[in-house]
Amino acid sequence: MTYKYVAKAWEKPEASFVKDLMFQRTIEWRKQPTVLRIERPTRLDRARKLGYKAKQGFIIARVRVRRGGFRKVPPKAGRRPKRIGVAKFKLAKSLRLIAEERTARKFPNLEVLNSYWVWQDGRYKWFEVILVDPDHPVVKSDDDINWICERVHSGRVFRGLTSAGKRIRALRHRGLGAEKVRPSRKASRERRKEEK
Repeated sequence: MTYKYVAKAWEKPEASFVKDLMFQRTIEWRKQPTVLRIERPTRLDRARKLGYKAKQGFIIARVRVRRGGFRKVPPKAGRRPKRIGVAKFKLAKSLRLIAEERTARKFPNLEVLNSYWVWQDGRYKWFEVILVDPDHPVVKSDDDINWICERVHSGRVFRGLTSAGKRIRALRHRGLGAEKVRPSRKASRERRKEEK
């Protein structure tokens, strides 16, 4: 029952007690490392919904990602302004997927289960990433999560198999208009070449 009220407060954080709470926290978060392991989730309702359990083998990490577009180093040689090519670049990945990948590199023995948005200010976005240890005996004996122990799921975040990855790959769409996204855009393109 408590989760319902927590979830309702996080639906509109600007209009609830969450805003004042997070204002104080973000002051501390800015001074902390980019990827930090934490004891418990900030949004317990969201974490539980995405598969988190308060047992051994489950780890939460908070990640800070710089907001905005892709930043490139300006070329040293001379160019006219039009050809410098440093501004207005957009990444094909979302900031949430970038946060998941950075966490996976920080904890190479763990697998990313899922992630969720926590807070943002003018410069940064913070995400919390749920990680699972596939070699832990508690995880292996849990029927809800032991699928992640199979080798086929290793490095899943780098292959676009998490929720954020599937969203970027347009796999949220089904049916009419989504014929060219499965199994992947590249595979669909290759198939059309062969048909020609």
